[in-house]
Amino acid sequence: MAAGVSVSLGASPVGDAVSTRLSLRRELALGLAVFAVYAVVDSMPVTERTAVAEAHGRDLHALEKLLHLDLVTPANRWLSSHPAVATVANYEYATSYVISALIMLGYLYRRRPGRYPVARNSFALINLIGVACFALYPVMPPRLLSGLGFVDTVKQGGTWGSWGTPLIDNANQLAAMPSLHVAWALWVSVELSRISARRGVQAASLLHVLVTVLVTVATANHYLLDAAGAAVLVLLCNALAERLTAGRRARRAKRARRLRPPDSFFLAVERPGVPQHVGGVILLDDEDGTLDRQRMVGLVRQRLGALPRFRQRPGGSGLWRHAVWDDHPDIDWDWHIVERRLPEPGGQAALERLVAELEAEPLPKDRPLWQIVLVPGYAPGRSAVVFLMHHAVADGSGVVAHALRLVEPEVAPVEGGATTPGPRGLRRAAGVALGLLQLATERRQGMRLPSHGTGERRFGSFELPLDEIRSLARSYGVRVSDVLLCAVAGGLSRVSPACEQDTAEARRLRVTVPLMMRTPSTPPEGNYTAAVMADLPIGAMPEPDRLAAIARDTRRLHSGTRALASWFVMRRAAALLPAGLHRAFSRTVYGDRIFQAVVTNLPGLDTELTLAGKPIHGVQPLVPPADGAPLAVGALSWRRRLHFGVTADPVVLEDAGKMAAAMRDVIGELAEAVAARAGRVAERQG
Repeated sequence: MAAGVSVSLGASPVGDAVSTRLSLRRELALGLAVFAVYAVVDSMPVTERTAVAEAHGRDLHALEKLLHLDLVTPANRWLSSHPAVATVANYEYATSYVISALIMLGYLYRRRPGRYPVARNSFALINLIGVACFALYPVMPPRLLSGLGFVDTVKQGGTWGSWGTPLIDNANQLAAMPSLHVAWALWVSVELSRISARRGVQAASLLHVLVTVLVTVATANHYLLDAAGAAVLVLLCNALAERLTAGRRARRAKRARRLRPPDSFFLAVERPGVPQHVGGVILLDDEDGTLDRQRMVGLVRQRLGALPRFRQRPGGSGLWRHAVWDDHPDIDWDWHIVERRLPEPGGQAALERLVAELEAEPLPKDRPLWQIVLVPGYAPGRSAVVFLMHHAVADGSGVVAHALRLVEPEVAPVEGGATTPGPRGLRRAAGVALGLLQLATERRQGMRLPSHGTGERRFGSFELPLDEIRSLARSYGVRVSDVLLCAVAGGLSRVSPACEQDTAEARRLRVTVPLMMRTPSTPPEGNYTAAVMADLPIGAMPEPDRLAAIARDTRRLHSGTRALASWFVMRRAAALLPAGLHRAFSRTVYGDRIFQAVVTNLPGLDTELTLAGKPIHGVQPLVPPADGAPLAVGALSWRRRLHFGVTADPVVLEDAGKMAAAMRDVIGELAEAVAARAGRVAERQG
């Protein structure tokens, strides 16, 4: 921050270390608004209030005499007999309270942003309530009361520019109770005490308050009771501001803890039989078979500071209330980090059965929504770690970023696949509008996949060299995601009885394809994905033809307008809905009414990393199916290998391993077609 006033006011309290966003433009507007209220009151006809104000003034003077507090008469008599002192007092009365208050406001704004909102609110309340008092209870100052012998020292000395002179003669003359001069000076003293300013500074401010009281009385501008009223006003407004600001901060803190609409979306769509946790199977090289749970517990404990959701759970939701992240510091380590050993003889198939069981078990909501399952020695020289997080905590890329906070050496979150959220301003608004129109006019989906919704799952996996997939995509002039979609459509056509459809309409499988809206600065926590729909041709056909059809269909999705519209609905429009309506909306748009499967492609890393002391060989993504959409396929690159994970309801795929093998065969057929084409070209050239 830039330097404020030159007076040293002491060290900042701890509370001021909290960053507070302030806007000078907004503060000036607030000041002008308060002044406008004063101007409205000041514009009230004086003639209609003069008699009432004079009566109130004489009542206060009589009360002071009754209470033996009549300091105005002797002080004014003494001051009027000392013209030089009176001139100094007049200037002090007119200027010092304004200067001290402005310096205090400027200092707090610059140096103490954590305290400034409370101070500003109390100062605004002092002026607004003071103005209300002037309007409801006008009081004529002693210097204007006739017949009591008071001397107007300003007029007597002809003090230039001071209060009561022609320069500011239009100022409110019937505003004695309470004294805002004393109130402003006392407010400065209270704020200096609140920020623990140096004792010398506080003593000087207190002296200024006493001098201001004496000057206001001696110049016959106020009664002593006006100063007492100012003291009550300052204490009352300070207490109100503390409470109001504390309540506002509590509401802000609660809003900060509230689940964002894209995150609560996945709590809403989770139902019995439709768990919504994402994750990955981290494959480790473990030659000596010593994967250590205690080391994993120690590692997570050490990194908890960078994993806030590991210490929070969702709570507080209702029909109107949105869920919030509640602190849950007592971590049940025996549940969150567990070890599971496979029955003999182990192997990849046994690991996939265990993963399917873990995918079918919802994460309980009475604790943080994550779990790490160690599977030592699932195969010779290999162990695995199943890393699970609820979709409300993070999307697929966010889960990868969370996992990267546990690896050694520590690395930055994945940025390779990050994209910017698109254009800004009018271009973005136009893109959203066009995307909403496109989504509204989408043709109806074709075939439906069966789903019994019990939560039972099947899981299969495979991997291929990433460079081969990229080369294959280049050969066909398509994207890697198109190759993935072709593998899903072709594989499902080969192994699922549900794909035996006759009509052309029934041969289109609609899938949702999440698109990342993350940037390198996006935090790992939260969901930052938009979704677009693609119709995949199902049935027996040459795979190159299927890939060409998919590429034609997905080309219209790459303009970005549908993604912008989807992101707008998820992030902005949904935020306007009450919690109950948001849940209903989420369940309506996420499931078999809209799509039949989820297919996603996630970026990974090529760096050699270790987890719990073991080198990471690869990571198989875990993607949850939606309600009534019983298939989910994910792909994630790791060390130049593309790892696939297939999760399905058994009524669609009794053996997800066969689906994985069929997807591999589809990609193989695409590669063979490229090789055959290259061979024909070579023959012609030969």
